[in-house]
Amino acid sequence: MYRYKCLNQIAEVGLRRFTGDYVQVADIGQADAVLVRSAKMHDMELPTSLQAIARAGAGVNNIPLDRCTEQGIVVFNTPGANANGVKELVFAGMLMAARDIVGGANWVQSQTGNPAIAADTEQEKKRFAGSELQDKKLGIIGLGAIGVRVANAAVSLGMEVLGYDPYISVDAAWNLSRSIRHINDISDIYRQCDYITIHVPLLDSTRKMINRDAIAQMKDGVVILNYARDLLVDEDAVLEAIRTGKVHRYVTDFPNTNIVGKRGVIATPHLGASTVESEDNCAVMAVKEIKNFLENGNINNSVNYPNCDMGICTAESRVAIYHKNIRKMIGRFADILSDTNIRNMSNTSKGDYAYTLVDLDAPVEPEIVEKLRAVDGVVKVRVVK
Repeated sequence: MYRYKCLNQIAEVGLRRFTGDYVQVADIGQADAVLVRSAKMHDMELPTSLQAIARAGAGVNNIPLDRCTEQGIVVFNTPGANANGVKELVFAGMLMAARDIVGGANWVQSQTGNPAIAADTEQEKKRFAGSELQDKKLGIIGLGAIGVRVANAAVSLGMEVLGYDPYISVDAAWNLSRSIRHINDISDIYRQCDYITIHVPLLDSTRKMINRDAIAQMKDGVVILNYARDLLVDEDAVLEAIRTGKVHRYVTDFPNTNIVGKRGVIATPHLGASTVESEDNCAVMAVKEIKNFLENGNINNSVNYPNCDMGICTAESRVAIYHKNIRKMIGRFADILSDTNIRNMSNTSKGDYAYTLVDLDAPVEPEIVEKLRAVDGVVKVRVVK
């Protein structure tokens, strides 16, 4: 029996994927797996029973990744599951920035009971005039699951699209419209584009990448959109640029006390993945990841351990070994398992850590498991089957 804990409300369409071998528990201390959306986990005690955490979404800033890795807890996310929902909101943001839809709607609301509303509308509408997206240049920083969708949709709207991503995946490249110009120097995005939208993860290398130096290179009247992470943008620099007229609008999905109510800022309350479809997709994907890992030891879409997939285990037993990515580890494992025929083995690595799955033609004896655990550099050993 497998036990799971939901730290946030998870869409029922996902939870229904769990079979009768799974039971939901109220206490994280009893859980083999955790499903989470926005709950902050950094101050939580993570029990030794915990094998996996699945974030029903892309960002994992609310999860203590280093601690999880050191404890042999595999952390999953659901890349691409909410991509369409975020893509659509990006275009809503561009349209709100291009045309003063918010200001116009607010003015109409303020006219409740005005018998001359029709006539006044003709006088007032010029205050809310804007521009069209067609023929404008859109710069996209980050061509992952969301960036590619934004790029392709923008082409369909008649925009000229420049994309920057030095680490673009093969799948993303195949899915990218041939009309999109792939830029090798991010400064070309800054210098040429009327709209700039950012879709990269928050890393030390990307923190506040939209800063004073970047803004100084941009066209006057540029619109900056941030539906990725708030800390990718130096908000003080953006607010200063709005005051000088360098930036026309800053559109963000991450409101805070620094930007709320400020002129030129359009902020929405983190609505990027807040669609029924996105929440369902994320829940289904997260549950699939958890089940495949707990039942087969396979890892797909982990942010702290490498992907490793040997399918459904048909051997007598399967052992998962979490370990440091150091030399001669496989030889040590093979020596310990030498009395049993190894049917199949897969070893993958990610940074300082690695993961090894071994299928054996005989049950794994407890003393063999202890010998594997005793190898210097091994973090954890789990008998999957």
